[in-house]
Amino acid sequence: MAMSQEEILSLLKEAFPDAEITLQDYHGDNDHYALDIKSACFKGLNRVQQHQLVYKAIGPKMGKELHALTLKTGSH
Repeated sequence: MAMSQEEILSLLKEAFPDAEITLQDYHGDNDHYALDIKSACFKGLNRVQQHQLVYKAIGPKMGKELHALTLKTGSH
């Protein structure tokens, strides 16, 4: 079972209310996404820590319902 773009955006907006988010389904299969997200929550964190916060927001669905997520993170 794949994740819809709306479901992913909902989880991310809940975790990062101030975020600027661009999410693209790059295979058109609801299973492979490219995410560009900027949030004040990432300020002072290194890239690995930022990515960990994104994975935490998506929760256990990562790797199961969501197969691949290319991440670009940053603070604003």
